[in-house]
Amino acid sequence: MVRIARMSEMDLSSPEAGCWRLEHSYSRLPGLLHVAVGPTAVRAPRVVAWNRSLAAELGLEAGSDESRRAKRAEIFSGNELPPGAAPLAQAYAGHQYGHFTTLGDGRAILLGEQITPRGDRYDVQLKGAGPTPFSRRGDGRATLGAMLREYAISEAMHALGIPTTRSLAVVATGEEVWRQDGARPGAVLTRVAASHIRVGTFEWAAARRDEAALRALVAYTLQRHFPELVGAENPALALLGGVIERQARLIAQWMSVGFVHGVMNTDNMALSGETIDYGPCAFMEVYDPATVFSSIDRHGRYAYGNQPEIAQWNVARLAEAMLSVLHPQEETAIALANEAIGGFGKSFERHWLAGMRRKLGLFNEEPEDLALVEALLTWMHAAKADFTNTWAELETLAPEADGKSEFEAWRAQWRARLGRQPQSAEEVARLRRANCPAVIPRNHRVEEALATAEAGDMGVMEQLLEVLAAPFDHTRARAMAEFRLPAPDGGAGYRTFCGT
Repeated sequence: MVRIARMSEMDLSSPEAGCWRLEHSYSRLPGLLHVAVGPTAVRAPRVVAWNRSLAAELGLEAGSDESRRAKRAEIFSGNELPPGAAPLAQAYAGHQYGHFTTLGDGRAILLGEQITPRGDRYDVQLKGAGPTPFSRRGDGRATLGAMLREYAISEAMHALGIPTTRSLAVVATGEEVWRQDGARPGAVLTRVAASHIRVGTFEWAAARRDEAALRALVAYTLQRHFPELVGAENPALALLGGVIERQARLIAQWMSVGFVHGVMNTDNMALSGETIDYGPCAFMEVYDPATVFSSIDRHGRYAYGNQPEIAQWNVARLAEAMLSVLHPQEETAIALANEAIGGFGKSFERHWLAGMRRKLGLFNEEPEDLALVEALLTWMHAAKADFTNTWAELETLAPEADGKSEFEAWRAQWRARLGRQPQSAEEVARLRRANCPAVIPRNHRVEEALATAEAGDMGVMEQLLEVLAAPFDHTRARAMAEFRLPAPDGGAGYRTFCGT
């Protein structure tokens, strides 16, 4: 088993404390899971986005900003490796739109695992750092627009309190990247994650019928992400159950803010329970469960309302990959897997309804709460109401005449429900303010920021990032109403595109 050292066993008095402290526990897993490869240098690197608060959390802000600035462009473009780096590309497979394929990091390179001053362990990965053995004839590069989208949306998700990979830096490369729509400015994103272990990582080992690698992955993932389950009688079953619970909670959180991932392939499901890979993602404005933004999701497989079902489908693929280590008898292994997978729906519904209760300001539970939530969503759909603003303005909302009577009848039921709990109106308001964001990354605002950034002006993007960093500050949001307004056409026809 790969052993991950605890911080109590490490020397924290090193002069390098507060700087790079990279370890490489993943590289000690079986060799079929990774390959050593370095970044490809770029011509003229320039830092266009730097996440100072995240850098401080990682312990990378020691010394003066001036002394660090000169190095950032070189290190976070891949031109220069940080001290202790041992770069590699991870191998994994995945079901893409339901079809199995072998993949791997085709444009991402893991520098190592940074040990923070608090003793936490995070992958530091360069995305768009050049070709790897898994590039499949691709260029291994990324566009500035796609990397800034990931930076903005992932940091917005973090501010919303939703588990996510983080973005540390975006570095423009000074080179062009060619895509279907022509030449675009290139960039490298530095992504920080609890790990990059995916459902597809297990699928890769299973496809090669390597039971030893599967067992090593089970032990490693438990130790890194589910230490409370280490020592379980059936480690693989314990891991499967832990992943199911985290995914159910994550998807419920997505649904509560109208987030549409857009490409829920199994290689985009992290076992840590973090949101990963912000390609064609977007936030729903007008409430409609059939909302799809991705230009390649032509049949709505990954529509907003389908996300819980797809997440359950994905963990079923994880269970299939783990059958040989769940139990030596296949029939028993399948029964164990099916029982675990069957629990996903109940876990999701529990987390989802709890989130909806908080958005309604409910502190206790009543059997009719589900019907109350569903009635509101039914009205939102019929009225083509804005999802975010409706939740935030339930007390003062004045709908159009067509749906006014239905909404007022619902609001009367809601107020009666609030009256059956002991909390004060101010306590209700505080709970709602903490769970109903005032601002989200409005799609037209994101596009505006990306367009100006690609033209060389980061001012609009920096302002957007500042606003998105405080989504629950309703007082501030009212003073910046332009960031709360939906697109003039309600976002009809809005499409997103995969960065590759």
